[in-house]
Amino acid sequence: MKYLITLVLISFTVALIAQEKSAKVNWLTFEEAVEANKTEKRKIFIDVYTDWCGWCKVMDKNTFNQDQVAEYLNENFYPVKLDGEQKEDIEFRGTTFKFVPSGRKGYHQLAAALLNGQLSYPTVIFLDEEFNMLQPLKGYQKPEFFYKVLNYIGGNHYKSTEWKDYEKSFVSPF
Repeated sequence: MKYLITLVLISFTVALIAQEKSAKVNWLTFEEAVEANKTEKRKIFIDVYTDWCGWCKVMDKNTFNQDQVAEYLNENFYPVKLDGEQKEDIEFRGTTFKFVPSGRKGYHQLAAALLNGQLSYPTVIFLDEEFNMLQPLKGYQKPEFFYKVLNYIGGNHYKSTEWKDYEKSFVSPF
């Protein structure tokens, strides 16, 4: 019996230590990413979500919680969480983006601008160091595919390699 209790306690302790060591995305607000980019230029990654979006929650749990994904985002991007329905204003490049009541809820003007008016959640947005649109990616993304996209954009492969060629040569850590 003592052996069984000891084994359970050791397993529980190992699981807790592993959980503590797992990487987490260091999410920023849009404003924080703009400020940080003034000091050190990086690409901007924006996760546009809503509180009611089920697939957004699944992506948080299954994709963003993967160590490889979190570490790559933290090292190569300024990762931003942007609530597509947030009420707070956002100032950017001389424009104030506001919440617009519409239907039962509404939307934030910055989210609508980034999504080209097509409010679809989740959508992730990749911006270059100067805040120019590189690529929107709609819908839930599995970690394996998402990591490949992160590397393609974060590693600047998109500048010299076609996606289909990159995909053939990419070696996944998953």
